[in-house]
Amino acid sequence: MKMNLLVAAAVYLLFACPLQAQNPETKKAEYEFTDVSILPHTSIKNQGSSGTCWSFSGAALLESEILRIKGDSINLSTMWIVRNIYKEKVEKFVRMHGEINLAAGGSFADVIHASAKYGIVPENVYSGLNYGSTGHNHGELDGILSGIGKTIVGQRRLSTAWTKAVDGVLDAYLGKAPEKFEYKGKEYTPESFLKYSGLNMDDYVSITSYTHHPFYTSFILEIPDNWIYESSYNVPFAEMMEILDNSLKRGYTVAWGADVSERSFSRDMATMPEEKKAEEVGSDQAKWTRTEAGVIVEPLPEEKTITQEMRQEAFDNYETTDDHGMLIVGTAKDQTGKLFYKVKNSWGDGGKYKGYLYVSAAFAQYKTMNIVVHKDAVPSYIKTKLKLK
Repeated sequence: MKMNLLVAAAVYLLFACPLQAQNPETKKAEYEFTDVSILPHTSIKNQGSSGTCWSFSGAALLESEILRIKGDSINLSTMWIVRNIYKEKVEKFVRMHGEINLAAGGSFADVIHASAKYGIVPENVYSGLNYGSTGHNHGELDGILSGIGKTIVGQRRLSTAWTKAVDGVLDAYLGKAPEKFEYKGKEYTPESFLKYSGLNMDDYVSITSYTHHPFYTSFILEIPDNWIYESSYNVPFAEMMEILDNSLKRGYTVAWGADVSERSFSRDMATMPEEKKAEEVGSDQAKWTRTEAGVIVEPLPEEKTITQEMRQEAFDNYETTDDHGMLIVGTAKDQTGKLFYKVKNSWGDGGKYKGYLYVSAAFAQYKTMNIVVHKDAVPSYIKTKLKLK
């Protein structure tokens, strides 16, 4: 997952601007959403010009979990997670002779792994802004780390200094790692702060749904950003959606990894319109379906009926790719009564819904790559099939 703010802005401008030019005489009622059930979660954050949505969404999951467990609203340092993962990523790149992906993207597993191994810290302890910027901008950092990795591999013989060089770059851009800090008048280390939070990283599982591996087994999801080789439990997509819905019903937010390359995805909402043949749409080019740019304007009378085969075909053909990580915080309905998920994004608090977007059930069914949930959110009969304790 590596969507950054520059790409997000381009997506937003490409999709949203044509709405302003639409003829008001032909424009019908736009979508209106009513929140049904919204779970406690922390404020909208901004990943800026960095490909670290995986850290922002993963940290958002942990923040909502701390709220659920302790009632304490803590903004966690996303860059503390990034720092530790970046170092491991360069080291693995070198150990694998440069034959894995070395880029800004990552997965929810990175957040779980880094938190369990290195602990967690509050945002005000480690902002990661050590390079003269008020917002995250990782162009230089990513380029330098990539260059270091490729140079070391090219030497064919490791020096004794390369790991120190990686540490030096991370110190320069993100700041030195904190050994101790205070929170509410008490002193903590990153490890003891994890203990204070009440989080248990073994409680979180990744769920996916594809047919190139057997159902009710786990497999390493084959995407470039899965450098850590995260294993996901594989279930039929109807059960994946049941796990998602059950999680929200039981009070657990859901980390959502999704493809956002569809023309019907925008900063504010995402739907999966049913495609119409040319002879069916009429001279107005199906105004009820989409604008010229593809953004949905008004409630759809129908959306695609998603099947397991459609999901697999889109994955196999690179039409569904690992684009972006977000957090599903609850449910909503449009004015026709159709289900939507309310999603917390990490592109700042702009847009029609101040940093949130509404995603239709059909879009989620089709374009979800994986979700990470608390294992207690998995219905018992699916747990039994997965042999999940």
